[in-house]
Amino acid sequence: MSPLRRALLALLTAGSAAPAAQALQARPRALEFPRDHGAHPEFGVEWWYATGWLRRDGAASAAPEWGFQLTFFRTRTGLAERLPGRFAPRQLLFAHAAWTDLAARRLLHAERIVRWTGAQATPRAAAAVDDTRLQVGGWRFERGGDGRYRCTLGDEGAGFSWRLALAPTQQLLLQGDAGFSRKGPLPDNASHYYSQPQLEVDGELTTGGRVRHAVRGRAWLDHEWSGSLMPADAVGWDWIGINLDDGGSLMAFRLRDAQGAPVWAGGTWRARDGAQRGFAADEVRFEPLAWWTSAATRARYAVRWRIACPAGSFELKALLDAQELDARASTGTVYWEGLSELLSAEGKRLGLGYLEMTGYAAPLRL
Repeated sequence: MSPLRRALLALLTAGSAAPAAQALQARPRALEFPRDHGAHPEFGVEWWYATGWLRRDGAASAAPEWGFQLTFFRTRTGLAERLPGRFAPRQLLFAHAAWTDLAARRLLHAERIVRWTGAQATPRAAAAVDDTRLQVGGWRFERGGDGRYRCTLGDEGAGFSWRLALAPTQQLLLQGDAGFSRKGPLPDNASHYYSQPQLEVDGELTTGGRVRHAVRGRAWLDHEWSGSLMPADAVGWDWIGINLDDGGSLMAFRLRDAQGAPVWAGGTWRARDGAQRGFAADEVRFEPLAWWTSAATRARYAVRWRIACPAGSFELKALLDAQELDARASTGTVYWEGLSELLSAEGKRLGLGYLEMTGYAAPLRL
């Protein structure tokens, strides 16, 4: 771990002599765009999370060749709230990137961390409040006036890099009640949350520092922010975001306790014609069908699931078992994040997307 990472994480665990201002909590309100595409520094935690699949432009097969994930996190530290200066670590910005090579059966992962004052941008850190303009070192994620997201990931030793454009093909999907998403029984267990499914992707992927591929694909974007997201007895969650082959979308999640029992659940299905159905906490079931154990962390993850919700009963299958990300050098977490396919009861593929599983290696703390 670098000296900067050690110092910042030590500050987070040590606390601050000056009392911190209370982070805001999510409350029902109408989301406003483009403002709510931007950062919300007054809230405790926030992320912009893009996942998807790619194949070579012009490839004969329609099957995906690669999966990709890029997530920017913003965390309000509660430290140095009353101290002036651009080095005060009032906010931390993290970024995680992962690339899954299905042919080689491998996953590469990289991470970055910078401090941010919560105000003006610096040469290495930015999280604009008026729209999506994010930067952590040489990694950038920006939304243009045309609504397209431009994602630039410099290699910087990661072993892969990309320049991708993610173009919306549908209107925003507001999760929960018009973008207010419950995560537990208490009023503060909630977030503001919207998605952009069915993003059309094109760009360039570079592997090994030299091999360039023109690529096309599909992506899903989540943007979520909260003051205190998880109930006290939750240790992690299981989540899926699936772009359905017919143009629809499916999101479902559950939060679990230490025994693996559900604490809360929810989700949304949107049909290809735009009809939308939200799921109540008692309408979503995740049942593990097959497991994979990480040799690196000994954490055990379900890589095949049966998922039941008002949209139907499905099987979700990881396209590669070994898609665990060890991010203890930045966010301090280990989680599983990977490209997966959604299948009907008869085994027909219905869509592609990402499965995320947190809190299996250790309880997740936000």
